Amino acid sequence: MYILKNSLISIIRNKGRNILIGIIILVIAASSTITLAIRNTANRLVKNYEESHDIIANISFDRKGMSANFKGGEDAKKENIETFNNIETFTIDDVKNYGNSEYLKGFYYLYATSLNSDTLTKATDSFEYEVEDIQTTTSTTSKTTGGNSGMGKGPGGENGGGERHTTINNNTTTVITKSKEVFQSSRNLTGDFEIDGYSSYEAMNDFVSGTYKITEGEMIIDFNSYECVISSELATLNEITVGSKITFKNPNNNEKTYEFTVTGIYTDNSNTDDTKNMYSPSANKIITGNGVIDLLVQDDSTLTTNITPSFIIQSKDVVDSFIEEVKQKGLNEYYTINTNLEELETATKSIENVKTFATTFLIITLIISSIVLFVINMINIRERKYEIGVFRTIGVSKFKLTMQFVLELLIVSIIMLIIGATCGSYLSKPIGNMLLQNEIEDTHNQEQEISNNFGKGPMDMRFNGNKQVEEISTIDAVVDINVVIELLGIGILLTLISSLASMISIQRFSPLTILKERS
Repeated sequence: MYILKNSLISIIRNKGRNILIGIIILVIAASSTITLAIRNTANRLVKNYEESHDIIANISFDRKGMSANFKGGEDAKKENIETFNNIETFTIDDVKNYGNSEYLKGFYYLYATSLNSDTLTKATDSFEYEVEDIQTTTSTTSKTTGGNSGMGKGPGGENGGGERHTTINNNTTTVITKSKEVFQSSRNLTGDFEIDGYSSYEAMNDFVSGTYKITEGEMIIDFNSYECVISSELATLNEITVGSKITFKNPNNNEKTYEFTVTGIYTDNSNTDDTKNMYSPSANKIITGNGVIDLLVQDDSTLTTNITPSFIIQSKDVVDSFIEEVKQKGLNEYYTINTNLEELETATKSIENVKTFATTFLIITLIISSIVLFVINMINIRERKYEIGVFRTIGVSKFKLTMQFVLELLIVSIIMLIIGATCGSYLSKPIGNMLLQNEIEDTHNQEQEISNNFGKGPMDMRFNGNKQVEEISTIDAVVDINVVIELLGIGILLTLISSLASMISIQRFSPLTILKERS
């Protein structure tokens, strides 16, 4: 209590010096509050963003690697196609094997094939017709009768000795050719209608994103039954309603047919500037479950299928480990694994830059402030040297005297920290958003400069493919309990650092020497 009383008396007596220290601590408190609020909020936003956006890995064909092994020349075309057809594709069992990994949260896939139909009209803006290659050959024959066949002259002709008759017959032969040999890649779906079998609702990315939307009926429930959802364009063209039965046939064997029940009709909401096609790309797409594709393949293993798996990786720290694991499990060298990690990092790039700036500014502020407070406190100790000598002479211990000087600075620091935190709480949100907007604008300007280098004017550049995520555009920095605790820790740290001068000086000063110098 004695120490506290002396500390308060000393603070009041030395108002000018303490006001100067208080202003410095006020600036430190306000700036620290703003930077801590921005940094903590940015960390929380990035964490929440990463948790709400999964890191997805997809397997795709490495066309670049394949083309590097292609041969040139007209004679090499067939050989290149054969090489392409001989590449081993991954199967459903392979996908399940890749998905059995400690680095994944889960996985899903799209299993697609194609079928034909005699009862459905395909949504197309062209008519199909057969062209016959017609070749016509004409042969001419002649026959001469009567007259002299010799070379002498006679009546009735210059060369003849009698009358001669010549008959000309034209024989026309028509050949119709319809056959044509085609050698092509065997990886193309050959049917008129694409049958997409999804392993789960999560795999239906177009419905999750809102590109597709059910407008009539409902989505399939049983992924192993012959149920399907069709596009509104195909439904309108064929006058199909929910509950209708539609029949497809195997493109390899017309005798094999499959009857589906329509449970829903969806609309494609994607915007496109393509004026070359009357219908959307999804017009002939039939959506069903992966179990249906399994049944079709069991019925005819020669059906051409495509598998598009998606693996949900636990965190960005294990991306490389998962890719290496899949390669070790036997993924063909002509396939590569791509992730959306770069897209996610791009979306949070601006706010990460703001967080880095705030952290750097905080560190620099604390270092400079600590040095300034240390110097001011050292000057303060020299000015109060005689006071220290008197207290030591009347028996005040070094520890109590040190505690008094520390307590004086701590009281001033706490008062200024409270005022500074209040000011910072009002300024943190507008300053944080201003910094973020400036960072976003700088990023967009850089992209625009690169875009202009291509000579096409303003463009929405997507250097890593179309972005599937939206970048964070606001940072609502708030002063919460974590900021208050961190700010209190900063105040105590600054107090201890700046009090080092008094601690060292009090331990070194001799009271008799101080009083003797004073006299």
